[in-house]
Amino acid sequence: MIDKKVKNKNNFFWIYAVILAIFLGIFFFKTSFSNPRKIDQDTFFKILVKGEVQKIIVKHREIVYVYLKKEFLSSNNFLNSNYSLKNNNSYKFITNPLQYEFEIGDLQFFQKKFEEYKNKYKLDTLIDFKNQQEYTLTKFFFDYGIFLILFVLFWMFIFRKIGAAGGGAGGQIFNIGKSRAKLFDENDNVKITFKDVAGLEGAKEEVQEIVEFLKSPQKYTKLGGKIPKGALLIGPPGTGKTLLAKAVAGEARVPFFSLSGSDFVEMFVGVGASRVRDLFEKAKEKSPCMIFIDEIDAIGRARGKSSIAGSNDERENTLNQLLTEMDGFGTHTNVIVLAATNRSDILDKALLRPGRFDRTIIVDPPELNERKEIFRVHLKNLILSDKVDIDFLARQTPGFSGADIANICNESALIAARKNRPKIYHQDFLDAIDRIIGGLEKKSKIIKPNEKKRIAYHEAGHATISWLLEHAAPLVKVTIVPRGKSLGSAWYLPEERQLTTLEQMKDEICALLAGRSAEEIIFNSISTGALNDLERVTKQAQSMVVIFGLNNKIGNISYYDSAGQNEFSFTKPYSERTAQIIDEEVSKIIEEEYQRAKNLLKKNKDKLSMLANQLLDKEVIFREDLKKIFGKRPFSDDIEDILTINHHALS
Repeated sequence: MIDKKVKNKNNFFWIYAVILAIFLGIFFFKTSFSNPRKIDQDTFFKILVKGEVQKIIVKHREIVYVYLKKEFLSSNNFLNSNYSLKNNNSYKFITNPLQYEFEIGDLQFFQKKFEEYKNKYKLDTLIDFKNQQEYTLTKFFFDYGIFLILFVLFWMFIFRKIGAAGGGAGGQIFNIGKSRAKLFDENDNVKITFKDVAGLEGAKEEVQEIVEFLKSPQKYTKLGGKIPKGALLIGPPGTGKTLLAKAVAGEARVPFFSLSGSDFVEMFVGVGASRVRDLFEKAKEKSPCMIFIDEIDAIGRARGKSSIAGSNDERENTLNQLLTEMDGFGTHTNVIVLAATNRSDILDKALLRPGRFDRTIIVDPPELNERKEIFRVHLKNLILSDKVDIDFLARQTPGFSGADIANICNESALIAARKNRPKIYHQDFLDAIDRIIGGLEKKSKIIKPNEKKRIAYHEAGHATISWLLEHAAPLVKVTIVPRGKSLGSAWYLPEERQLTTLEQMKDEICALLAGRSAEEIIFNSISTGALNDLERVTKQAQSMVVIFGLNNKIGNISYYDSAGQNEFSFTKPYSERTAQIIDEEVSKIIEEEYQRAKNLLKKNKDKLSMLANQLLDKEVIFREDLKKIFGKRPFSDDIEDILTINHHALS
């Protein structure tokens, strides 16, 4: 198929090349053999007295064209004659009677002299006067035809390019309004199925049912039900929305059109709406079928929210056409639209209503068991060591999407290959997670001894408080090796929970403030190293007061706007007095937890120093090192057994 396209393309190239060569040849022939040669008046009169001139034409009272008699064009006398023409020592055989031209100064003087020569030598040469430009069709073609042909060829080439960009057959410009959707049917070898989609059980169940609607619609319509017209996949990036659509294409035995929302966008007015119409016309011809529109927010953004009048008219026209095609007057076809987006909050309400997108399928980041399944899918083709613990890796990656897990597996293989290992070990996965979360280690970065000591106590403070508090996330490891933008970092294993209590949020804030608290206790001063901690603490405290209603003074009030309307407003949804109370309560929460962290660290100052010195010595310490210093954590749970892993042994 590719060879045929290339061959057709080459054929068009050679056709254009041959046509261009022909007209260039005509042009040069005309230039070389048809243009008259310039002479002066004296030379003309020498030719005139020989009786070879049939006529002369005086144009615009200043240029004279000399036409020779036919017998002198082909005779040897003409070919061998020499009139001492300037810059012309040889003649070419030419049948055009127009041979010479010259300029005159005074027309009356020239005409008088011409008549004298004509009477003296008894010549029959004629003289004519032409003061207006004359063009025959032939002369016009010879003068300007080549340029017209080149102009036409140029625009034919441009139209073919534009037509090809429009996606139409034959490369015509009129196909720019045709749909760019790619069609998958039973003849296409789509290898991805629902077996390749790990996790996402709820989303898979709903999508599988949509496929069943298309395969056997009578099963659902015999009781009077109607087949849904659309389903919208909503979820963060990388959670597997497009993968689900690929699985639908692999499972469905019906035509499947796939395209992106940006494929409707074009600089030409009306092209987007035209492509929508063409897409649904093709779908209706192959009904029952399915249409998948990825990133539908490119054309489905809510109307009327643009600050510039008229700036989104073309996009709105495209959206209006899509709304009409999905559920307009007289739309009764078995065409189901499957769309995906990670920005559902900005979609137009008319697009989300039942009758267009009847089902909204939420594709959340995978839970613990789902992450295990995703790891198993991506580890199939990797050469692994027997000590790789998939359960631990799944627990170590809370909040990771399927794309993130795929990246971890690939990065671990690259790390193992970089170390010339025959297999991928557990430590390679941990290094891959560390690199993706924190960035690349910068062991060559020069840090002063006093700064390194401060960093060690800062990280030891985090580790100490997280060990002593019940609801703080369990520690995995602590390092003072610079990584990414951070000078030191600690890895925790946050508990996966659906609800968070006030005590849990306070413990998290206290653990985040422990680094600065340790600096103040040991060095009697604080530094800028707690920037990231303070940012997270401030957001956490604000959410407690403003969003979750966990503050007694503000009460059970939430200023959270799930519809996203406040982002377009310049006013706050509360008064200035309430804003002042919010600021005071946020500051109060942070200050209370800061003092709490200081008090705990003062009680365990000796253990804090032991941990910091061990960090300075080893640079990286693990959970078992904290157990040796602090003893068993007083708040044990099921996670403890999983986290008790000797990382060095596994590597």
